[in-house]
Amino acid sequence: MNPPTSTTEATTSSASPQPSLPADLPALTATNSIATPDTAPLAAQLAALQQAKDAPANTSLVKTVLQRAFSLLGTPYRWGGNSPDSGFDCSGLVGYVFRTIGIDLPRVSRAMADEGTKVASRDALAEGDLVFFGRRGHIDHVGIYIGEGKFLHAPRTGRDVTVSSLTSGYWAQKYLEARRLATGG
Repeated sequence: MNPPTSTTEATTSSASPQPSLPADLPALTATNSIATPDTAPLAAQLAALQQAKDAPANTSLVKTVLQRAFSLLGTPYRWGGNSPDSGFDCSGLVGYVFRTIGIDLPRVSRAMADEGTKVASRDALAEGDLVFFGRRGHIDHVGIYIGEGKFLHAPRTGRDVTVSSLTSGYWAQKYLEARRLATGG
């Protein structure tokens, strides 16, 4: 018998088993794979697919929050109120709207300001974010950001649930911070 003339012949004519990988190596997945020129696009595609999969739910929740909030426009202000039948104060309104999508918030605005994640600046606000107002750094009012520099809230006795500007006027001067809940935005 003649010796093999090429490495291909040597590989195909050899009966020896292929070397195995050590058992303690982790399985390769999109999150722990080594990025090479041909796998990097795959990892990016998988990440984009995950974001797209999550986005409709978050977008849908925000739309639901805004629809429910807008349906309450014109409801009378009532201190301590937390239902459409009896009227709303600011935190009662916000709590009611978010309860309808399964998010329970504390009863008072200053406690609501500890929920979710802080929004870096007014420029970073997204629809559905909670916006907080007050004096001397003490939160005493909350509303729901609706986009385009406006928010929906129950302002005070004698006024109904309404939309106000966050960029000019009284509320612009009283703005303190914003928080984003699990609705995305």
